[in-house]
Amino acid sequence: MDESALLSRSRAGRSRKPAARKPFVQRYWAFLSYSHADAGHADWLHRALERFRVPPELVGRRTERFLVPRTLAPIFQDRSELAASGDLGGDINDMIEGSRHLIVLCSPATVASRWVNAEIRAFKRLRPDGKVLAAIVGGEPHSADPASECLPAALSERYDARGRLVGDDAEPIAADLRAEADGRDMGLLKLVAGMLDVRLDELVQREEQQRHRRWMLVSAGSIAGMLLTTGLAVVALQARDEARDQRRQAESLVGFMIGDLKDKLEPVGRLDALDAVGGKVLNYYEHQDKAGLSDEALGQRSRALTLMGDIAQRRGDLARALALYREGLASTTEALRRDPANPQRLFDQAQNVFWIGNLAATQGRYDEAGARFTDYRALADRMIAAEPANVKWQLEGIYADSNLGVLALQTRHSREAATRFGHVLKPLGTLRRADPANADYASLEIEARGDLADALERSGQLPAAVAERMRQLATLQQALAPAPDNSLLLEKELVALRSLAREQAAVGDRVAALAISGRGVALADLLVRRDPANGNWASSAAGARLEHAALLLRQGQLGAAATFTEAGCKVAERLNPANSAVLAKKMRRKCLDDRARLSLAQGAAASAMLTAGQLIAEIRNDPGADPIDARFALARAQSLAGDIAAAMGDRASAMTAWNEALATWPITVEQTPTDLAQRQLLLERLGRSAEASALGAQLAATGWRT
Repeated sequence: MDESALLSRSRAGRSRKPAARKPFVQRYWAFLSYSHADAGHADWLHRALERFRVPPELVGRRTERFLVPRTLAPIFQDRSELAASGDLGGDINDMIEGSRHLIVLCSPATVASRWVNAEIRAFKRLRPDGKVLAAIVGGEPHSADPASECLPAALSERYDARGRLVGDDAEPIAADLRAEADGRDMGLLKLVAGMLDVRLDELVQREEQQRHRRWMLVSAGSIAGMLLTTGLAVVALQARDEARDQRRQAESLVGFMIGDLKDKLEPVGRLDALDAVGGKVLNYYEHQDKAGLSDEALGQRSRALTLMGDIAQRRGDLARALALYREGLASTTEALRRDPANPQRLFDQAQNVFWIGNLAATQGRYDEAGARFTDYRALADRMIAAEPANVKWQLEGIYADSNLGVLALQTRHSREAATRFGHVLKPLGTLRRADPANADYASLEIEARGDLADALERSGQLPAAVAERMRQLATLQQALAPAPDNSLLLEKELVALRSLAREQAAVGDRVAALAISGRGVALADLLVRRDPANGNWASSAAGARLEHAALLLRQGQLGAAATFTEAGCKVAERLNPANSAVLAKKMRRKCLDDRARLSLAQGAAASAMLTAGQLIAEIRNDPGADPIDARFALARAQSLAGDIAAAMGDRASAMTAWNEALATWPITVEQTPTDLAQRQLLLERLGRSAEASALGAQLAATGWRT
């Protein structure tokens, strides 16, 4: 509902005093709503709830809403108890208003049931302080296929304390009664825990204890003649079961820590909190026999290692990150060996394969990255082949194509990259149309649009790149509206702003470029204040300042350019070169280049030449650099040295430096508009006007206007 509609409802509500709500008088512990197609499940659940006996230790406990009862009877099952009613609608409202909870059996038949949706809305309107619980018996929640969706639309509707509809973001407590998920026993306990406002582990633990006590009584009665032997056996079994229970509870907590808890901590952006979570998990597994770990435990240990590796990489500790990823890969390889057709095992394996490939790409080892990303694509294909309708596996296919697209960008195959990212957006569009409120899908679209804009920019389609970047930022703003402090989204916004500033400058709008760049600097500072230990954010803050300084320099604002250059370089100097060598070297060279250009603009040609000489020496003395990147960097530095020599009046040295730059320039690889502009300028310096004009026409066709 839009804001004007809500305002209209609000104003209408002031025209008369609302009727006082009747005090709640409980007649039923729950109202069970379901489709006729699920009557068998409803009958079982109705019996199970009414027969459930609350553990004595919980009876009488005071919650915020009531005292915990001994039983949950009666439960209202509408189809059976209203069959003889003459006033069906009135009776249902009475029963709903007298029920403390609403339990909805969820399946595709439920979604299609107008009756069930009406009961949900009536409960939310009549019992706004009540609790709605969902029990899945078929289909899939949030499915991309409408035919298999199991959550009725009314479940997501949110009502205020006066029973008025105010939005569509409610999330009910859910249990999955299917055998492959929670199962009936655990699903029943989840529903009971939600109804009683108690922790699930309290019920699980007491249920196990009651089961053990029943088993011991039966055993003792059947073998009373072997008292001593039986006593010893019972003690041993109790010890074994207790150990299993403790391990099961510990591993359940581990699963929560690397699952739900991690997902809640990650948007906050605090690496120390995430690090603490991962550290606790790994400490638990350090005390376990690795060879005796179950498949599930192996998977959880691997996910913890992957989490820790991701944190180490974000902090710039690439050596530790690689060691953690490789250790995690060893765990997932063993789990996959045990069950090679299991899609979850394939998924866990793919995550570590990706991270190792991603790290290789970060360090410039593109052949290794390509091999890993190709393996990742093959694993995704196996997941999809095993379960074609599984949205999670479909997303893995999208990620795999994105990885290969990013690698194509890094290796100067921009048109191939643009094609891949265009393909990524098609299935993403299908997923978003099916579930427009899904934040994960929105985040993926933001990344894909940003990648596509990068590819369009580098392949010489600048107006299209600007248009795509604007669409990316519009999608970002929609995602940020309900979560303005989400650090992951803010980081994406920072990258998008830096890119848009560069693209606006390329098409000739320097004023807009400078304003957008300033927004990027402010956002980078905000992120760094949130977590100074985040190496990615620190490098982004340095890069944002240096890019802003370059725009200021081109505008002739030398004082401001000098301030931002030095501030950016100070941040860059704090990056740890031992842990992020490639990034640290790039930032250092960027600082040398910017300082030399600034000195030249300020008339300090001698100082500029000294700095340019340092830059050239660093590039030449780096045997580990990517050969193509190194040649572009060296050619630009030599061209700068020629400009400085010309400013000093040494025309002969300038011509020598410019000719060296032209000879160094790699012409057999893809040229971006920035590359073309720099080469055109170099040809003009050398007096090769015809070649410069031809290159200028090629450059103009890209949309370059600077």
